[in-house]
Amino acid sequence: MFIGYIPSNQDLYSFLQSAGYVLVFKPTLCDGNGEVKGNVDADLVLQAMIDYGKYDKAVIVTSDGDFYSLIKYLHKNDKLKCVMSPYVKTCSVLLKKTANEKIVFMDNLRQKLAYKEKHR
Repeated sequence: MFIGYIPSNQDLYSFLQSAGYVLVFKPTLCDGNGEVKGNVDADLVLQAMIDYGKYDKAVIVTSDGDFYSLIKYLHKNDKLKCVMSPYVKTCSVLLKKTANEKIVFMDNLRQKLAYKEKHR
């Protein structure tokens, strides 16, 4: 998992690592609006291609149209399991078109994943 490093998130990083995730940290910067940016796009694309022969299918979690070329290539070569996008509204139109039937919107999963108490 490529992720921008924010010291206050250390507990999250430790939890993810204990769950078996390998984290690749990137330095973060603040944009003009004070939003923290990790800028992991190029690293993710490069690593996906370096490891291309080591995986059957890729799951890419993004809404960013910058990943259009990677998604298109993986889909064309039957290496794309799915694209998981956090929100329908903010997902790039390029991703929606390119991933097509292989895109999953996580905001639509809330009801499916929510804990429901059984009434007796």
